[in-house]
Amino acid sequence: MMMNRRMFTGALVAGAAASLISTRAIAATPAPVKARNVVLLHGLFADGSCWSDVIARLQAAGLNATSVQNPLTTLPDAVAAAQRVLSRQDGPTVLVGHSFAGMIVTEAGVHPNVSALVYVAARAPDADEDYTALAKTYPTPPASAGIVFDGDEGRLTEAAFLRDFAGDLPEAKAKVLYAVQEPFQKALLTGRTTQAAWRSKPSWYAVSTEDRTINPDLERFMAKRMGAKTIEVQASHLSLISHPDEITGLILEAAGQRS
Repeated sequence: MMMNRRMFTGALVAGAAASLISTRAIAATPAPVKARNVVLLHGLFADGSCWSDVIARLQAAGLNATSVQNPLTTLPDAVAAAQRVLSRQDGPTVLVGHSFAGMIVTEAGVHPNVSALVYVAARAPDADEDYTALAKTYPTPPASAGIVFDGDEGRLTEAAFLRDFAGDLPEAKAKVLYAVQEPFQKALLTGRTTQAAWRSKPSWYAVSTEDRTINPDLERFMAKRMGAKTIEVQASHLSLISHPDEITGLILEAAGQRS
């Protein structure tokens, strides 16, 4: 039976639409695995207590939260510390990293207990990528000029901490955080990830639009490259402290607790 031109055109359109729907279905991010465990990793100039406001909200939502005290010595040391905590979890676990800890998430996130990854204004390198070289393709953020070293031990000056790291926090609170910042070793900055967990695990990313520690456009690039579900928070580098509701909401989504 012969098709007229209108019928033939309609069939082509219908076929193209079906193909597009099929492609979108394949490309869609799978529904997150329901998880009740969250492991949180801190970055430079901080310690595990920086997650306190988020932890309280996660616990109120019925989740088991653990903040790792990262040894800021070498990347392998930090990854090993995260892996020990991940191994103690009793099922699917969301692994969350802030700032430098994105390096740890990217490496340790292949652990079988990890069901999803969340990056909060964090580094997200590819396997064996030179993150420093990548960062140099964007304007240098102001905080970089505030890093000082005592031998091999690095930290932020108080002025840079208050202005460029915690710029949207009340000064009194930022000064308390400055007082407990954990120094890091120069060797930590030379480490490279050997794998990229975001290539095999569903990922979420919170960009800090007012970030003066990591360039926000670099954050956007890394989030887009990994295909992460992305939100933008009008915050300093410390969005986990200045905007804990938004960051907690993102983690709960990655844990399958909300859509």
